[in-house]
Amino acid sequence: MQITGGNKKLNMATPVSVLRLPKGPDPNSRGFDPKSPRFIALCRTSIPTSAVSEADVEQLPKEQHARSVLRESFLRCLLSVTNKKVQFHMYERVKVEATFGASDIDVMNFQVSDLHTPIGVQKEALIRCQDVISFSFDA
Repeated sequence: MQITGGNKKLNMATPVSVLRLPKGPDPNSRGFDPKSPRFIALCRTSIPTSAVSEADVEQLPKEQHARSVLRESFLRCLLSVTNKKVQFHMYERVKVEATFGASDIDVMNFQVSDLHTPIGVQKEALIRCQDVISFSFDA
């Protein structure tokens, strides 16, 4: 953007809107406190941590590795879908299409642009993950 004032031309950066997602439950906004009720409700392991037996000690590293592989592949999927057209299949047989933007840290919401719904188009929106059955995109 250029502004002319007298004999001088000033170059100013074009303003950009900033989307601020809600903060997490803890002060650092990371959501990874393993003792928090939210973490316990959303991220239960199949191996109880209170009663550790010899079999659990052997099984725990395998489960942790499997979870890390799944988490990494899901995060890579989210990275690859950024700025692409995505079709969300939601409850009540609703299908919407949007340009994928981002996900919050605990993957509870998706930020999208140009959301095409049965009743119109929304320029910017947050889609709650619990309302989504699946989503697809063209690679």
